[in-house]
Amino acid sequence: MKTSSLLILCLTCVGTLALAAPRSKTNAVKDPTVAAKDPGFAIQGEYASTAEIGSKGKKGQYGLQVVALGDGNFQAALYAGGLPGSGAENNEFVLLTGSTEGGKTTLKAKSGETVTIKGDTATGTEGDKKLFVYDRVNRKSPTLGKKPPKGAKVLFAGVEMDRFSGGVKLDGDLLREGVVSLDSFGDFSLHLEFRTPFKPKVKPGNQDRGNSGVYIFNNYETQILDSFGIKGEFNFCGALYRKKPPMVNMCLPPLSWQTYDIEFTTPRFKDGKKVKNARITTRHNGVVIHDDYELDKGTGAGGGRPEKEKGQIHLQGHGNPVRFQNIWLVEK
Repeated sequence: MKTSSLLILCLTCVGTLALAAPRSKTNAVKDPTVAAKDPGFAIQGEYASTAEIGSKGKKGQYGLQVVALGDGNFQAALYAGGLPGSGAENNEFVLLTGSTEGGKTTLKAKSGETVTIKGDTATGTEGDKKLFVYDRVNRKSPTLGKKPPKGAKVLFAGVEMDRFSGGVKLDGDLLREGVVSLDSFGDFSLHLEFRTPFKPKVKPGNQDRGNSGVYIFNNYETQILDSFGIKGEFNFCGALYRKKPPMVNMCLPPLSWQTYDIEFTTPRFKDGKKVKNARITTRHNGVVIHDDYELDKGTGAGGGRPEKEKGQIHLQGHGNPVRFQNIWLVEK
């Protein structure tokens, strides 16, 4: 082996090791057919009048997101106007908690609302007033399965590792977390599809609940985490990690395929000094969660690393089986 080839191999190994993390001690289900054996998996999810992302809500409508907590326990977020990205009036919701007993799931809020779920139907009431009767919906991102345009660079198409390094990182026709792009890029548009595992016994919002991230140039991270049914925060899904929460928490339930569509402009330098900051626009499941946001430096640990005009794409590994598919990039 030539010295240059050995050097490249060593650098690749170092980058891979930097992404590694201890395996989670909490059982994670990565296969929907296996998760279906858990009764809580059939109840968790979204209940609404429409399954279309981007639809406009109507006065008097609601949206319900039910989160499985294991052992027949649940919490839920009840939104006015519809679901997030489909009519919800803001990021606020009424929190309900409850459990399954006698073939039905009953969730109650301190403010008086009650939701009863039987089969695929949720009924909401407040005292003697009926609020809604909704069926379970399975929303999908409008960009899910989007084909790369002419001139795009395909990073992963489900056949082989394609343009990522990190050892054997395939799970059937899916890409595992903990990989780095072989190529470096400047300004780009990135399409990426991901799926978080089902970990009901991990507290919602915990960093062990399906943790990964899209790390641009090892500086700017868009967090991946199962943050379904909770309020978006600085370290939850869609956040520019520890820097800016998403404008809308567009997380779908765990084991649903989700999309990030990211427009990124690199920082600019002149004579070794930065003259323009990086900028990013991110769409999560088709909804804008960061709109041309200016990044004065990196996010999280990336804030301490030197910025650059060209770099690699990292899909972080944090001991959780997050899976990826259909990844492509258009250089600008």
